[in-house]
This record gives sequence, structure tokens and C-alpha cells, in this order.
Amino acid sequence: MEFESGLIVLVLLALLVAGMVSFLTTPVVKTFAYKVGAIDVPKDERRMHKVPIPRLGGLAIFIGFMVSILLFVPITPELKSILLGAVVIVVLGVVDDIMALPALLKFVVQIVAALIPATHGVVIQAFSNPNVFSDNLYWVLGWMSVPVTVLWIVAITNSVNLIDGLDGLANGVSAISATTMLVIALVTAQNQVAIALAALVGACVGFMPYNMNPAKMFMGDTGATFLGFILATMSIQGLFKYYAVITFVVPFLILG
Repeated sequence: MEFESGLIVLVLLALLVAGMVSFLTTPVVKTFAYKVGAIDVPKDERRMHKVPIPRLGGLAIFIGFMVSILLFVPITPELKSILLGAVVIVVLGVVDDIMALPALLKFVVQIVAALIPATHGVVIQAFSNPNVFSDNLYWVLGWMSVPVTVLWIVAITNSVNLIDGLDGLANGVSAISATTMLVIALVTAQNQVAIALAALVGACVGFMPYNMNPAKMFMGDTGATFLGFILATMSIQGLFKYYAVITFVVPFLILG
């Protein structure tokens, strides 16, 4: 298996820059979290920490990711729509980490954020038929592509948020998922997707020292929903678009 040396260099640079920016900005974000009152106070037995821990760590992950993306990834209309949707998700997360928002409002905003890339070319158009006995090799979604895409993005966004219950869990799972998709993107020559995923891995790794048990900072909804959103949209760009190579079950296995 051969990869272009230039691509490998860009992938490594994107990973390292995102990691460094995420690591260095976390203390700044931590100070900001204390100032705005984004603090997780242990009020019940469900929480494992005994002392108040600042949230908003996802903001450092977002900054690290964005800096690396702007430096190393050509901005296409599709990527621009993904980044715009991510900004909406991050703003929603920041507000929610400061003051708890109603679940319905968050759900509606997540749908709006998912519609931005879904209506700008980031859609699941078809995927391989999981029924091996069927004569139809592929399921072409047609007009259902946008609703299915929105459902996928919102579902993965909330799935990552739901597993964010233990120190380093959501961050670690997201890093592993992004790394797996990064390898597949390299194999299928999805250069832009590979570099973007490398930036995501780096941003997660940079935040990890602050998030490992015992956590000094939580990523909060800001980080969990952002990671879910990027993983969902990048899986569409790098996996579902190449349904002839990657089977229907692979994205679910990676993100499961």
C-alpha cells in the first residue's frame, strides 16, 4: 500500500498543529469557563467527581481543529457547509454549558445545523445493500437522501454526547473512531477527508491530558456534540460516498 509522501506530511502536520493548539488553549478556555460559570458541580450520585470541574473543554478542541483545517485543508463548498454547521453546534454547546437549555430547543438547533451540510452536497446518496441475497447491490435513496442524512448527523451527534459520562471516554472513543476513518480515507484516496480527520484526532489528543481520570476539565456538550457532528459529516464524505468500496455496516461499526 503506497501513500503520497506529501499527503502523509500534511496529515502529520494537521494532527500535530491541532494537538498543540488544543493543548495550549485549554488553560485559557478553563479560565474562561470559570468566569462565565460553566462549572459542573457534583449534585448527585451519578457524578463521579467530588469537586466542581469546569466544562467548555470542547471549545479548545474546536479551536485546535479549526486552526488546523484553515491551515492545511482546501475549503470547498461542502467543507464550508460542514464548518458552518459545526459553528452552530459549538455555539449551542457553549450556551448549554453555561445555562442548561431545553432538550427540544437543542434538538431543533441540531436539525438546523445538520440541514446546512445536507443541503450543500454532504448527503448519503446510496449505500451497499446489507442483504447479500438481494439482486440490488445498492440502495439509492433519491429524495430520501436529505432526511436520512439529517437523521444520521443528529443521531451520531447525540450518541457521542450520551457516552460523555466518564473521564476521557467520549474524547477517547472519538479519537479512535476518527483514526479508523482516517485510515480508510487514506486507503480510498480521500485526501481532504484524511487531513480533516487528522486534525480532529490531534485536537482530541491535545485535550486528553486535561480530560483523563481524574479530569481537570470536561469537554461539556460543546465538545461532545461537536465531535459527534464532525464524525457524522466526515463519515458521509469519506465512507458513504464510496459505497462501492466501503460497505453499509462499516460506518456503524466504527461509530458504534
